[in-house]
Amino acid sequence: MAHIEKRGDSYRFTVSAGYDLNGKQIKKFMTWKPEPGMTKKQIEKELNRQAVMFEEKVASGVYLDGNVKFADFVERWFKEYAETQIRATTYYRYQSMIHRINAALGHMRLDKIQPQHILSFYQNLAESGIREDTKYKTTADLHALMRAKKTAQQGIADATGISVGSVRSAVRGHNVTKKTADAITDALGLPFKDLFEPVDPDKTLSGTTIHRYHELLSSIFNTAVRWQVIFSNPCERVQPPKKNKPDPKYLDEVQARELLTLLEDEPPQFRIMVTALMFTGLRRAELLGLKWEDVDTETGLISVKRNLLYHPQTGTFESETKTTMSQRTIKVSPAVCDLFREQKKLQAAHRLQLGDKWQSTGYIFTAWNGAALNPTTLSCSFDKFRKKHNLTGITIHGLRHTNATLQIANGVPLTTVAHRLGHVNATTTTKIYAHAIQSADAAAAQVLDDLLSPAAVKHG
Repeated sequence: MAHIEKRGDSYRFTVSAGYDLNGKQIKKFMTWKPEPGMTKKQIEKELNRQAVMFEEKVASGVYLDGNVKFADFVERWFKEYAETQIRATTYYRYQSMIHRINAALGHMRLDKIQPQHILSFYQNLAESGIREDTKYKTTADLHALMRAKKTAQQGIADATGISVGSVRSAVRGHNVTKKTADAITDALGLPFKDLFEPVDPDKTLSGTTIHRYHELLSSIFNTAVRWQVIFSNPCERVQPPKKNKPDPKYLDEVQARELLTLLEDEPPQFRIMVTALMFTGLRRAELLGLKWEDVDTETGLISVKRNLLYHPQTGTFESETKTTMSQRTIKVSPAVCDLFREQKKLQAAHRLQLGDKWQSTGYIFTAWNGAALNPTTLSCSFDKFRKKHNLTGITIHGLRHTNATLQIANGVPLTTVAHRLGHVNATTTTKIYAHAIQSADAAAAQVLDDLLSPAAVKHG
């Protein structure tokens, strides 16, 4: 039976959880604080309920108290909450981030972590040299060193497990990852500082990246509060880092037409994909997640039902859309319908050519054998296309921004734009495309000025 002790305006429960190897009794503690306005009878009833629940949790081994180390709680948080409650892409991103948090807070008791500890962690993240994606460039003649060591690029690749292309890039003086630089250094048996130096070592993490650490910590501590492990979330008493808000990059009408013209000489599937992104405003993952059952070229309707994503741990996989509002049906023009008809003919011919090697996945845009297309493949192809034609300042996601900006500039209502883009509401659209709205507003003011100015009225 739980022992209940009143401590100020709260109550402390103590339950025995058996004995350790030395015969010492293991005790579990939980504190409960009545809600304001509860009567004495309500408190007594709730005390009994909380005591029974606490005993059951301790007996079943699911209870954690604030004595647990942060790193141990995080391990359980990933297993019992994150795996089922958050999107796959977010889960993988959190997994790649948690080692930094554990290095700073993992050794601490969960109930001892205070706002100043979290603030110090954010300040550390903002320092130079903290980035893990820093690139490195050789300061030596790697080719001569390899000759002296009687080894070749392929030999280093075979011995270290990195690609020969990565070794070749380093030899040519191109920027490479820390992993590649370390592998070459180990293979040659020379000090790292004698072979490589960091490129832009003072570059810091962006405010947006640091804010993501705040979101992860907040989620972990909020769960701890819901599980009654701690009373409150210390992140709530910390001013979160400010996000960077760069203006979205997009093409104007002339640049968009130029891009479409340049696409005419590109491989058919790539041309169709890029053109479709421009005309529909779909996200990359949404376009690649489309299946033939989602497109009706007779009515011109496209239903967005899923995302196609990629992660090194799982490869290419299907996922739910970014939000519930992202699941939508949009109308497209006859020109876009013609693009999908063209793609269907191309795919049918290719399928016949491959025969048994073709994988029937149902996707509209696929890899060479019909398998799901890695989203990174499309982005890399677009980057090569962009560089080949010197199209600076635009990314694959910039095609979505181009679509939205051109709609707004030509008077399409914000609610319609928001629906077509899959935004939760028009407020989201307003925040992202404030630049386009301001330009459209200025154009509207000029129209009124042209219509209603004294000179225009007199001339009329």
